[in-house]
Amino acid sequence: MESAPYLIIGGSKGIGRGIAQRLLDQGRTVIVASRTAKELPEGALFLATDVVGEGLPLDQLPQELSGMAYCPGSIDLRPMRSIKPEDLRGALELNVVGAFRTAQACADRLKRVPGSSMLFFSTVAVGQGMAFHSSVSAAKGAVEGLTRALAAELAPSIRVNCIAPSLTDTTLAEKLLGSPERAKAAADRHPLKRVGPVDDIASLATFLLGPEAGWITGQVIGVDGGMSRLR
Repeated sequence: MESAPYLIIGGSKGIGRGIAQRLLDQGRTVIVASRTAKELPEGALFLATDVVGEGLPLDQLPQELSGMAYCPGSIDLRPMRSIKPEDLRGALELNVVGAFRTAQACADRLKRVPGSSMLFFSTVAVGQGMAFHSSVSAAKGAVEGLTRALAAELAPSIRVNCIAPSLTDTTLAEKLLGSPERAKAAADRHPLKRVGPVDDIASLATFLLGPEAGWITGQVIGVDGGMSRLR
């Protein structure tokens, strides 16, 4: 059992909260970094953080970390013509710059723990090419590139991987799943005919963060109900 904690950025909601809860259930020490402690999983430590503002308060981070997962994201689906430069910059700040700054802040702390790892999140839309996804696909595509670059740079000390989900049943996706008709239409677009459960994503995430994934790095892994590979 690792003595150093896991740091989950954006761990008070959605997939991040699911990861934090799974790690807590395994007896791990978990620090959740988010803007609010309102929905903090019971037993998690809280670190007030604004990833697009000041970023992580370095003086409050422990000197050693077993793993870090960067979970913030957005779903801003609009036609290209309606996306302003500041909208795109906002997506890049949240998804890419925030992830990069967090990696910088955590790298030395992770290196002190053998077998440590970083985990980022992309989207199935990067590989598929989906209408109205230009902003999020541009940002998450950069996250995939960042994942591979950091995996190469930080090996063998730190493993770095990325999960690319399809639509998942979270508060972030409420607008897309807000009625039975919308939920069914979203589910039917997937070969497995359902929207992704948070726990499926969190299960893979905790595996990738942990010692059992010790020979896995530089990977972008789809958890998408078959959408990225099946027709």
